[in-house]
Formats: sequence, structure tokens, C-alpha cells
Amino acid sequence: MSRTKIIPIPVLGKHAVNAYLLLGRRPVLVDAGTPGSGRMIRDRIAGHGIDPRDLALIVITHGHIDHFGSAAELHHLTGAPIAGHVADLEPFRTGRARMPHLPTGPMGRLMNRNCKLHLPADPFEPGILVNGETDLADFGLRARIMPTPGHTAGSVSVLTDDGDLVAGDLVANSFMGLIPGKPANPPFHDDPLHNLVSLRAMLALNPTKLHVGHGTPLDPQRVHRWAEREQRRLAARANRGRLRTRTTT
Repeated sequence: MSRTKIIPIPVLGKHAVNAYLLLGRRPVLVDAGTPGSGRMIRDRIAGHGIDPRDLALIVITHGHIDHFGSAAELHHLTGAPIAGHVADLEPFRTGRARMPHLPTGPMGRLMNRNCKLHLPADPFEPGILVNGETDLADFGLRARIMPTPGHTAGSVSVLTDDGDLVAGDLVANSFMGLIPGKPANPPFHDDPLHNLVSLRAMLALNPTKLHVGHGTPLDPQRVHRWAEREQRRLAARANRGRLRTRTTT
């Protein structure tokens, strides 16, 4: 059986915000961009020779509007069902991320002042509720949805049988992709330590490449070395009582 092809769909800039088109026996879209980007994403799917109406599924990695912002629009445009984790149903149903955002550094603090970040998206109800590891064979893909909580309570990643990990905001490129290939935290995490546990669990599965929501693909070995340093940094902050978290389950 042929390898699952991973095609980035840029939503903002060259790679500041990405969705991904996964091509197996049937096409699957991972993430749905920012509000108002649905038609652009549909057209970019078509530009790769795929009829958007053939989409088998839209997987939303988590409840932030740069990832689910056009999910309702894309569902309307393509007819594809939406899969999302039950722990992020509140953002999906309200069109608003849980507040306040908890910045991971200067980029997050800067972005938190942007009023566009706090605009609502069109709400939606996932047709496929994820509550654990979920095989995507019925949707034509040799892959699994893997719960990876921490960034949000309902964060998920998609791991193909070939070892590609479409990781949402489990990890990012530095400065929203401005420094390609350099692992970093995304601008926000609900629970940085819990997210790091999820990241290390995925790295233990020996992925071949990490395809992220912000930036270019990351090398697993480089991410592993970064995660070791990040573990020490976060532990020190936690010991000093300087690590803000929103409890994730």
C-alpha cells in the first residue's frame, strides 16, 4: 500500500498557520484555519487535484480559532463530517476558545493584545466525537487520531502508519514559524507540563517527522533534545510557583 501523502495547506503567510491535507485511499483534512478561510482552503485542496466534495473527514486538533475557525464553513462546502475531542466541545459549540489565553512567552503576550484573536468563529457540532485513540481506516486513511492533551484539554494529533505525526500545536517552530526547523512552544498552552508529557509520549512512538500548525516540519531528534531542555525549564518554573496552568484532563 502506498505511503500516506502529507500536504501542507498554508492559511496565513507561508507557514505561520497551517492546515494539512492527508491523502490515502480517501482525502482527510486536518484543521480548518482561521475564521473566513474556508473557501481559500477548499480552493487549495482543489488545486492539488482533489475534489473537495470527496473529503472523507475534517479532523480538528483543538479548540483554538486558528485551527477550527472555518470548520463549520468547510463542513458546509464539502459535506465532510468533523471529528473533534469531547474535552474541547465547549469551544466548538460556542465558537470561542477558553479564556484567558495563557502565554508561553513574549510572542503569546504580544498576540494576546490582538483583538482579532478574541473574535468568535462559527460554532459547530462534531459528527465524530473523539474520546481516545481512534483508527481512521474507515475514512480511507492508514492513521490514528491520538489524544495529546496539554495545549488544550481536547488536543489531538494524527499519526500515520508511515510515522508522520500531524501534531497541531503540540510543538511549533520558533516565533510562529519565523525561524523554520527550530522547535519551540506555540504562543499559548493551557498546561505546559501536561503538553510536554503528551509530546514525549508521541516521540516515544518514533515518528519520522512532525508536521505542525505553525511552521515547517520538525525533525524528531531535534524536538527530543528541545523537550529535554524544556522539561528542566518548566520544572524550575513550577518549583518557583511561576508556571500558570489551566487544569486539563
